[in-house]
Amino acid sequence: MFWYFGYGSNMDLHSLRAKGVEPGESHAAVLHGWRLRFNVHHFFRHEGGVGNIEPSQAPGDLVRGVLHRCEPQHLALLDAAEAYGHGYDRIELPVETAHGVQAAIAYVGIPSFIDESCRPTQRYLNILIKGAEASGLDPAYINQLRQYPVHQKQAVPAFEHPAGAYPEFTAETLAEHPFHTALAGAVFDMSGARWQHDFLKGFFGGRDMTLFHLKRLDHSDGSETLEDIKQNRLSAAQWQYLNEYLHEYAIEYVYAGRYRYD
Repeated sequence: MFWYFGYGSNMDLHSLRAKGVEPGESHAAVLHGWRLRFNVHHFFRHEGGVGNIEPSQAPGDLVRGVLHRCEPQHLALLDAAEAYGHGYDRIELPVETAHGVQAAIAYVGIPSFIDESCRPTQRYLNILIKGAEASGLDPAYINQLRQYPVHQKQAVPAFEHPAGAYPEFTAETLAEHPFHTALAGAVFDMSGARWQHDFLKGFFGGRDMTLFHLKRLDHSDGSETLEDIKQNRLSAAQWQYLNEYLHEYAIEYVYAGRYRYD
C-alpha cells in the first residue's frame, strides 16, 4: 500500500478510475511550500498545459489536492498515466491532512517538458474543479482555479479520411503493428513522430485509443463502452472532442488507413 497525492485531474475519482486506479480511501490534503502550475506541455499541442507543482519560498504558498490510498499494482498504472521518466518524475513529499502529516508520492514535471507559455484547457480545469469540489477542498482555492486563464483552441473542420487505397484494420490486425494506433475509425503510423511522443508509441501502439480519450472528457462518468462507438451513440460534444484529436493525430503522425469496430 502507498499514498498518492493528486493535485491535478487525479483529484477527480472518475478521472483516476479511467486510468484503472480505484483508491481504498481519499482525503483532502495540503502541500505547504509549493505552488500549482500548468506548465507541463501536453503531448498534443491543442491541449495546452497540464498540472505541475514547484517549490516556492513565498509565504503562504501551498497546493491543495487529494490524498489517495493505493495498492501496489496501482503504481505502474499511475506511472503510465503520468508518463513517468518522460514527462514527469516521481518524488515523495509530506502532505498535511485532517489526520496528520503523511508521506506520499507525487509527480513533478521534467524540465524538457516545461513550457512557461502553456495554459490549461477549460476541459482540464473543469476536471480539477469537479474533483476539488467533491473532495471538499477550500472554496477560495477552487475559486482561484476557476479564474485561471485558459488555453484558446482553434476551431477545426470535420476530419476527412484522405483519398486513396489505404488498408483496413481490425483490433487483431492493428495489434500486429506496434507503431500504429487508431482513433474514431482512422489508423495512424506513429513511427516517425517527434521525440516527445516516444513514450506514446509504447502506450498507444497497436491499440484503438477512442475510449481512452472519451473517458478523459470533463463530463465523462467512465461509463462509455466500445458498443457506444460501434452503434454511433456518441454525443455532439464527444464527436467534437474526437474530431479535434483526429486533426492532432494527423499533424503528429501519418495517416495509414481505416479502423473497423466490428
